[in-house]
Amino acid sequence: MIVRFGYVAMATLVANASPSKTMTVAYFKKLSDREAAVRKLERIASENLHNTLRLLKHNKAYDIMVYRLSSKLIPLFGHELLKDWRPIKALQESFQAIGEYSRKYGMRLSFHPDHFTVLSTPRKEVLEHSQQDLGRHVSMLHAMGLGEESKCNIHIGGMYGDKQKSGERFVRQFGALPWEIRRHITLENDDKTYTALETLEIAEQVGTPMVLDLHHHTVNNPGGESPEELWPRIAKTWEGQPLIPFAPSLSAFAALSGEEKVPLPPKIHLSSPKSEKDALSHADFVGVEPLLPFLKAIAPATPRLDIMIEAKMKDQALLKLMEDLQREGIRAAGQAAVEIPG
Repeated sequence: MIVRFGYVAMATLVANASPSKTMTVAYFKKLSDREAAVRKLERIASENLHNTLRLLKHNKAYDIMVYRLSSKLIPLFGHELLKDWRPIKALQESFQAIGEYSRKYGMRLSFHPDHFTVLSTPRKEVLEHSQQDLGRHVSMLHAMGLGEESKCNIHIGGMYGDKQKSGERFVRQFGALPWEIRRHITLENDDKTYTALETLEIAEQVGTPMVLDLHHHTVNNPGGESPEELWPRIAKTWEGQPLIPFAPSLSAFAALSGEEKVPLPPKIHLSSPKSEKDALSHADFVGVEPLLPFLKAIAPATPRLDIMIEAKMKDQALLKLMEDLQREGIRAAGQAAVEIPG
């Protein structure tokens, strides 16, 4: 099994490259010239997109083929004060450059809209916000020229006093989304409310892939199911996904012929608890346990897997994990990928 690792948004090894620079609503309101204020927003967004491209070039140098884009690329995108603003059109060239670069080097890009984007909500205004936010994320992917292979990962949401009814409401409201949005969505188990098994059951019901978060499963698993036990069903939710060119390194990608494509691999999330007292927060780095036993267990039936590392030290956490895995006797398949015997 080939396993590729990625990280989220920021790189600690690249100076002054934030893709999430912003402007507050209060500051925007203070600017008397609205046209100039909008131009300033577009300059900030342009810098965020430029920094995203810088980060992709950094990733290329380290064979990092999996990367989560910042959801804050465009400050105040969708705010009620800017309903008439069409930033994607103004920033089209920058979006295209990111998409072209990622395709040129076989990189897998994704988004993770924030926790305010919930489809289980009973409140009409929250649902409308969530639908619009997902639409904005998908529109950014499309501006990059990216298709169904690029996902927007979300949680089921709150239980609102009745988990069963909230889950049923999620299924209804997910089904009401346009297909153009639904086909980009993956569902992830959370650390407090919806367990891996519950998330899996909903993912199966709505026909969308599930992203297993190992850390969340550890802290929110009242049923006691092992991740290995759930894995065959989770992997099955990824069936029917588009074919992509897949490689564990840039040199391996360069050696692919144009016809060599495989189904989009399943993705999981990996983090370690900050401390025993603060088990829900992410640590600076990630440990080999419980990842390695899980990988060894699923390797015989899983040819390829992508893992998103959620750690404070971002790319450094990824590179340290690579070193730690190699000390455990695992063979590197690139600077950011390993091969697990099946």
